[in-house]
Amino acid sequence: MTLSHSMLAVEISTPGGPDVLQPVSVPVPVPGHGQIVIRVAYAGVNRPDALQRAGAYAPPPNASPLPGLECSGTVVEMGPGVSRWKIGDQVCALLPGGGYAEYAVTQEAHALPIPNGLSLREAACLPETCFTVWSNVFMRGGLRAGERFLVHGGTSGIGTTAIQIAAAMGARVFTTAGSDEKCQVCRDLGAEVAVNYRTTDFVAAVQAAGGADLILDMVGGPYVERNLKALANDGRLVQIAFLEGAKMPLNLAEVMTRRLTLTGSTLRPQSDLAKAGIARAIETHVWPLVERGSVKVVMDSEFTLAEAPAAHWRIESAGHIGKIVLKIEG
Repeated sequence: MTLSHSMLAVEISTPGGPDVLQPVSVPVPVPGHGQIVIRVAYAGVNRPDALQRAGAYAPPPNASPLPGLECSGTVVEMGPGVSRWKIGDQVCALLPGGGYAEYAVTQEAHALPIPNGLSLREAACLPETCFTVWSNVFMRGGLRAGERFLVHGGTSGIGTTAIQIAAAMGARVFTTAGSDEKCQVCRDLGAEVAVNYRTTDFVAAVQAAGGADLILDMVGGPYVERNLKALANDGRLVQIAFLEGAKMPLNLAEVMTRRLTLTGSTLRPQSDLAKAGIARAIETHVWPLVERGSVKVVMDSEFTLAEAPAAHWRIESAGHIGKIVLKIEG
């Protein structure tokens, strides 16, 4: 099909708060070798988008400067070398950037089929969180059935996804959340124990069960020391963000004597090849869980593309439960 030369998008006019997100007309992306162009139906809204907007998370070289790390939609153009997809296929995809727009480009290997039974709206919620959870909890963290797994922020997009996948894979899941209502949501999703961190010490709760074999943390700062205390001997801590700071004192003696492992990653700067490998693993291991209903999309709210600032206010309010999306098409 012949695409128009320009499209509606939302750009970051200058680093700052949600109101710096502004509508703009920009050229439709042109696919390179091995790339596809997707007419975006829905785009996921994630905390890395807010970090980029604030000037704290620059896009990798050659990526779109527009925010948006995941989308669902229809393949409308293909670059040389594309073999899996054809024009008209519906996909959801991890993006290097550019999701807040009518069209987005990504590597064909970073796109996945829409799981059977899911809408485009639901499918847009899956890529960024599933890539993050699978690569950090299972590939990097090595979570196994029967192990005790603690994920902080249980009602975030990452949290709701991690709880469900870990429980479906046979782990014992522990989590933290900021209210009794949110804790109940976590238990309904499969958490064995959900701790209201405003009223209860999560360290004591996890220690009482024998300590966590694996912790997935986005908080950082003072939580690092507390996470180490909550780990069982030979436990692993995987850091994927640091909302309360990237620097903190660390007792290496405890790490050494208890044989603890500290690791972490960010998804966006990884190579195309690495992301393609994660995509294959997700399609093999996670998509069947989604299709049989063991892993469900937890949806918080939907906004139009023009309402992107409101969507960012929502994600930064800490009141949301699950995923936030922008409706692009129509």
